[in-house]
Amino acid sequence: MTLSGPAVCIGTDIDTDLVIAGRYLRTKDTSVWAEHVFEDLDPSLAHRLRGAVLVAGRNMGCGSSREQAPVAIREAGVVAVVAPSFARIFFRNAINVGLPVIECEGLTCHEGAAVTISLEEGWVEGDGVRHPVRPLSGRMQDILAAGGLVSYRRNK
Repeated sequence: MTLSGPAVCIGTDIDTDLVIAGRYLRTKDTSVWAEHVFEDLDPSLAHRLRGAVLVAGRNMGCGSSREQAPVAIREAGVVAVVAPSFARIFFRNAINVGLPVIECEGLTCHEGAAVTISLEEGWVEGDGVRHPVRPLSGRMQDILAAGGLVSYRRNK
């Protein structure tokens, strides 16, 4: 699976409350979540995410274990999230909902720069430089290819 899009840069230690604030979780309408994703971090961010690769700093997705956080990011149109590290629950929730999350050290983020990811070959390319990534297991790649864990299990 090869993924690409322009970079949208966010910082380190982005917790799930910054991804989607609790006040929007009273509804199960994921389009509402997508509209308000990252609102408390940057109110203009949601409108820049469709087709983008979100590049974050360390500890992306820390905080509560709410599954709505990666769903909101996926529904906003993010192609993949790249960070040096993820909170483990966020990481697995993202895979389970079909949002590619890639652990990569050394990627410098420049807003709008082209980012390409090869899950099979295990690299992320930004600014013309390829960086190795922490490989996803074959099963995780299959879950992502199926669109998430529910689709994966239904097709088994």
